[in-house]
Amino acid sequence: MSGQRVLAVRELTAYLQRLIGNDGRLANVWVKGEISNLRRPVSGHLYFTLKDQVAALRCVMFQGRSRNLSFRLQDGLEIIARGQVAIYPRDGVYQLYVAEIFPAGMGMASLALQELAARLEREGLFAAERKRPLPLLPRRVGLVTSPSGAALRDMVTVSRRRFPGIDLVLAPATVQGDTAPLELARALELLGKLGGVDVIIIGRGGGSAEDLSAFNTEVVARAIYACPVPVIAAVGHETDLTLADRVADRRAPTPSAAAELAVPVKTELEERLDILAARARRGVEHRLQMARARLERLVKSRGMAQPQQELYYRQQYLDGLEQRLLASWQRHYGAREQALQLLTARLEAASPLAILSRGYAVCRRPGGGPPIRHSLEVAPGEKVEVVLSQGRLQCQVDDVDGG
Repeated sequence: MSGQRVLAVRELTAYLQRLIGNDGRLANVWVKGEISNLRRPVSGHLYFTLKDQVAALRCVMFQGRSRNLSFRLQDGLEIIARGQVAIYPRDGVYQLYVAEIFPAGMGMASLALQELAARLEREGLFAAERKRPLPLLPRRVGLVTSPSGAALRDMVTVSRRRFPGIDLVLAPATVQGDTAPLELARALELLGKLGGVDVIIIGRGGGSAEDLSAFNTEVVARAIYACPVPVIAAVGHETDLTLADRVADRRAPTPSAAAELAVPVKTELEERLDILAARARRGVEHRLQMARARLERLVKSRGMAQPQQELYYRQQYLDGLEQRLLASWQRHYGAREQALQLLTARLEAASPLAILSRGYAVCRRPGGGPPIRHSLEVAPGEKVEVVLSQGRLQCQVDDVDGG
């Protein structure tokens, strides 16, 4: 042991934690095994062991994840779990912190699709509050589909039947194959930038899950999400929702049904306009009748029957009102003037100048200052100023009598 550093248990555990934490392959692993020792405490977390013929792995799935499970776990069930491997320091064992669980019968493609869907849902791409309403009468309808497929023929036929002359714009794209996702996304982007397109239908006819795989790709889902106008997904598959269906503002079971959602029936709109026009006409006629009745009442009133006499009455009323206002103002003004004169007399009586006019004087030091109230405030030889009612005297004190 000479020269060899001895590690504490916590130091060794921390070292192993760093080793595992720095291994990117262990940050997101898929593990297949059979559940055993399943425990469900009141906290809502799940604790269990995944095992095969030769090894076992401790697992924990916290309540925030476990509440999203679509099936019930039980001992003996074979599953595929995705999560992160880390060491639990207290027990000194490594375990899997599980994020998702799938039945073992699912293929890896299905697992990857579910993981992608869960991630897009967490980002808000499927949120109902972001879904936009479809326009009542679109100026132009954009179509994203194969130019040679039956879906295009069905959408055109239904749209022309419902609203003859409706403006349709096709952005062609392949709907299956390796290039389909990028072509579909590019077509959506082109129609979104075209201008004048009020709604877009993206879709194809039915098919197998493999045929519909382009509509389950992230690039198509994000292109629908980023499209500046409402999008209707019409993948034509009743049993399973694609990612395009979940992101789109509306979903239709078939391309024909999508055209029915996007394009109104012209005759129904015309009937509705006729109803609104009739309602507006009745409203205007009612207003005219009310105005006409009011006019007749005015014509029959005394003011209209004898307008000159009514004017005399009005003028007489105004004259009386003017006289009352003038009398009220004069009374108010007289009381105010009398009060002002009284206050002026009181102020003059209390004025120092009035006191001086009665033969009194104010003695103070030259240059101003407060009045001298006591003879001891000055000394013999000191100069003082005497303020009279008219003029001032500059005097010198010869003698001081304390009184």
